[in-house]
Amino acid sequence: MSAVITTHGLTKTFRNQTAVDSLDLYVPQGVVYGFLGPNGSGKSTTMKMLLGLTRPTSGGITLFDRPLTPASRTDLLRSIGSMIEAPPGYGHLTGLENMRIVQHMLDLADTQIDHALATVRLTAHRDKLVRNYSLGMKQRLGVAMALAREPALLVLDEPTNGLDPAGIEEIRTLLVELASEGITVMVSSHLLDEIDRMADVLGILSGGKLIFQGTRGELFEHSTPDLIIETPDPGAALALGITATPVLEGLRLSGITKEQTAEVVRRLAVAGVPIHEVRRVRQSLEDVFMDLTGRGGLL
Repeated sequence: MSAVITTHGLTKTFRNQTAVDSLDLYVPQGVVYGFLGPNGSGKSTTMKMLLGLTRPTSGGITLFDRPLTPASRTDLLRSIGSMIEAPPGYGHLTGLENMRIVQHMLDLADTQIDHALATVRLTAHRDKLVRNYSLGMKQRLGVAMALAREPALLVLDEPTNGLDPAGIEEIRTLLVELASEGITVMVSSHLLDEIDRMADVLGILSGGKLIFQGTRGELFEHSTPDLIIETPDPGAALALGITATPVLEGLRLSGITKEQTAEVVRRLAVAGVPIHEVRRVRQSLEDVFMDLTGRGGLL
């Protein structure tokens, strides 16, 4: 797939602290790109650099096959919608009045405003004061403002922050729908389960470094889940010198490869230790994420 965003050695240093360290991002067209990392890992700083809000210390950014420079920024931003940090909007104005401000600033047509409000399902609430909106409605209004220019790329920083489960599901469904229509969505979130449900491609930051980039399947290929060997006689297995932890079902072995699994099973069978089942522990995205960011390793 062609790339909407690529970066090369993207770095940002504040005084003596490196917030973003030599990132090589690749965001394909028409996907939801889940941008993950612990607090302080550099996600927001990276997104601000992609939007030209913060200048890199070094490295380069290419958007839609064009380098992002002070000269090209204005033209490139016409194809990008964004919501960084808190959702925008004036509480003393209605949703529609807030959208009219965006319309005036960007010289948009009425149809674009109407379509953006309809896309986020706020048409029925367009004449309601924003201060009376729920947090979920405010988030959707922020997304509508980002969508009004009909962007090819949407950059959203924590769009589900503070939402209840129903609001989170609304935003998730909306972003998946937008990607299906060809809009590239780059979204950061600390809600790993939500990213797991919506993202086609993942980028994981830790300490300002990109420690993984690829599909969910590729991520899980780098992880080795614990192995459970069900046996009624774990003591006999441990007596063979097998390194394992006794559990209710039998034994739990960590960091063991397929080849090592075969060897352990062979040794147990030769010794006559009964084996009822051999299985891997099912891992979630959160399990793999915590393992990677905890050890700070690169993939």
